[in-house]
Order: sequence, then structure tokens, then C-alpha cells
Amino acid sequence: MQSIFREYDIRGIFKKELNEVVVKNIGYRVALETKKRVKDAQYIAVGYDARTHSPLLKDWLTSGIHYGGLEVLDMGLVPTPVNYFSNYQTFDGKQCSASIMITGSHNPSQYNGFKITIDKEPFFGEDIYALGELVASECVKISNSFQTIEIDAKERYIDFIVNEFKDLKLSNQKFVFDCGNGAAGVVLSKILQRLNINAKMLYDEPDGTFPNHHPDPSEAKNLADIKEELASGKYTLGFAYDGDADRIAVLSSKYNFKGDILAIFFAKYIKDPIVVGEVKCSQVMYDTISSFGQVHMYKTGHSNLKVKIKELNASFAAEVSGHLFFNDRYFGYDDAIYATFRALELVDQGFDFDAEFEALPKVFVTDEINIETTENKKFDIIKQLKQKLQNPPQGFPKIKKIVDIDGIRVIFEDGWGLVRASNTTAKLVTRFESKDEQKAKLYQQKMIEILQELL
Repeated sequence: MQSIFREYDIRGIFKKELNEVVVKNIGYRVALETKKRVKDAQYIAVGYDARTHSPLLKDWLTSGIHYGGLEVLDMGLVPTPVNYFSNYQTFDGKQCSASIMITGSHNPSQYNGFKITIDKEPFFGEDIYALGELVASECVKISNSFQTIEIDAKERYIDFIVNEFKDLKLSNQKFVFDCGNGAAGVVLSKILQRLNINAKMLYDEPDGTFPNHHPDPSEAKNLADIKEELASGKYTLGFAYDGDADRIAVLSSKYNFKGDILAIFFAKYIKDPIVVGEVKCSQVMYDTISSFGQVHMYKTGHSNLKVKIKELNASFAAEVSGHLFFNDRYFGYDDAIYATFRALELVDQGFDFDAEFEALPKVFVTDEINIETTENKKFDIIKQLKQKLQNPPQGFPKIKKIVDIDGIRVIFEDGWGLVRASNTTAKLVTRFESKDEQKAKLYQQKMIEILQELL
């Protein structure tokens, strides 16, 4: 059971790991932690994604929260960003002290989980591990108590986005949106209609069995339908979302613009931008943004980046995978719906995504290669790799610098290579970049040769 308590959230298989006893005790422990951190805490806001078992998990979670002495503000089926948004709102005088989003994100349909926010701060890392230890060692018997207080966070969020982007004038252009039968459609369709944006919607009806394709826009196979639409030449841009709509893919008929490239585009329209990127972001992003603003490299993970944004009072943060965090004119959490309208705002201002991308320095980036290992070994392998690189083998490319804020990012003369331990799976994640394709492949070959010795 301990494996479901991960670096950024709680995630496991419904009934096998996320069973009634475990879920009730998670709710109970989160309620106690909320009361400890927030004076006069009364309410925890709960929302859930489109998965078929999410409503039942909500009932179990509610029972545990009640046992811990707090009430539940129930927002029903919403994207994760609406759940985060609730932390900044008051509903008929009721202010939530924490929120829990029930979601399996982009995992297969048998998975589900919880993303937790307490006092507007992500609850993650050592806090989640400690909570897991308590649930494993001190499970209490909790009876059913399903009563909740309904709130309309969804309409509040829709009104907010519509008001923020009411000046968009895009009636002469058309866009395509693939919701992947996830939660995005429950807010996105209404917003687009109210803003009079000409939209072709794909799979906007929530369906937790994901009958059309899996809602993970980081995998090319899941973008086949939207790419087919874009190939028609009828659309300016396309947008695709993961299951809970905190991650986005932005595409033209020619390109798939990753999160680090989008960071460059957005930063150009923010005065004196302070941007945070993760260790997987392209050097092109760091070099380009540093020419007109500040840019900082930090750990991968949505919880890590939320904390760093607040620490630096940064304007924006990005992950290559499509988690985009706006603190400029927004609240500093990852929201794919809000990011959509910031992208549409660029289009409205005459920004040409293809031309701007083609003007950037050209680099070759290898596909992300994941190397299977074990939970027990993955972090130790990273330590051993760092030691090996202090005295690399003969014929190894010259190392200029090693960055170790999250795994090992090795800076070579003409590019870089990254090896980091995944915080959510028993894998090592690798990525390599160079202005020269052969050198990127050489860096990859030489680093993986060393890794193979350590596995």
C-alpha cells in the first residue's frame, strides 16, 4: 500500500490499493492535518474527474473528512484547475481551508488518486510519505457519512475565465480542441461558446472508460485525431488535454509546441518576466528567456514548481510535459484551460506560433528514454552515476558542468544530457539535446553505457 503515496500525489488502482478503509483513513488524516495547519478550519473542497469510480471515492473520502471533524464542499465533476481555483474563492460565506481533487490524471482507467492542497499550498513529498505511514500503521474504523454541501465552483470558474478574456476577437479563425473524454469538456465548451470562439470539439463528453483514445497528450498516438483535423488546414491551432486538464498540448498543422517552447512565447508578453523551468527544459528556453528576463532551473514536478514560483514571486513556470503555471494575472498553479486562453490571446495579438518557433535556434532532442529499475535502486543509481562522472571513462565526451538539483544534468561542450529518477514510477528518465544530431546521440550512447553498468 505504501507505494500509492508518491512525491506529488496519491495514486493507485481502485479497490486493490484505493479501497474503502484506505480512502476513508486518507480523508481522516488530511482533515487532521488541515486543522493543525489552518486556524479555525471548517471545510475541505472536494472535486472529482470523469473516472467511473470517482463518485464512490468521494463518498469514502467524505466519511473520513467528517470523522476528522471537518465538512465537505462538494463541487462534483470538474477539472483539477477548478479544484485548485476553489481555494481562492468563498461560497456563501464558506471558505475552504484545503482541497482534494480525486483524479487518476493520465493513468489508465483502473487508476485513481488524490491531489491535495492545504492552505493554498501543495501537500507533497515528505508530508505525503508521512501520511502514508500513518494510514498504513494506524487505520481506524470509520462508518459511512456521505452528506456534503454542494458548491458551484464550475460556474464560478467559467465566469472568471470569460471575464478575463472577454476582449478576444477571433471570430475569423477556427480552432480544434481534443478533451479526450476527460474533465476538460465540462468547462471548456461553455467558455468557448460564451467568448464566441469558432471551435471544433473532439471527445468533450466525459467518459471514464476513455473510448476514443487515452487522455495523455504527451504520447503521439493520442494526438492522431487532432493532427488529422489540423492537416485539413482549416484551423489556426489545436489544443489537447490530459484526463484532469492540468496538462496541455498546443499544436499547429506543422508543430507540437512543448511546454518549454510555450514558456518562451508567453514570457515575451510578460513585462520583466521571472520564469522557472524544470531540468528537462531545453537550453534554448533558458538562453532565450535570459536575454530579456530572468530564468531559473528547478526540480521536475507540479508541486515543486508551485512552491518555487511563490519563493521567487515568479511570473510563470513550465514543464516540458505541458504543465504550465501562470502567476502573472493568475494564481500560480498548473491550469491547461487558462493556458489555452493565454495562447489564444497571443493569436489575437498577431503572434505567429510557427514563425516564432522557426526563428529559434535549432537543436536536436532525443526521444525520452525510460530505463526500468526498482523503487529501492533508482535514487542510489543516480548517486553512483554522479560519482562515476567525477572520473568518466576514456572516450567520454568532455564535461563542462554537472547540475544536480534533480537527478544529473550533464552540460557538455555542444549540448547536455539528463538522467533523473522518476518520482512516480520505478524508472530512470533520460533526455539529450545538442545542436548536432550525431552529438546528441553520442551523449545518449555514452551516458546509457555507464547506466547499464550500474543497473
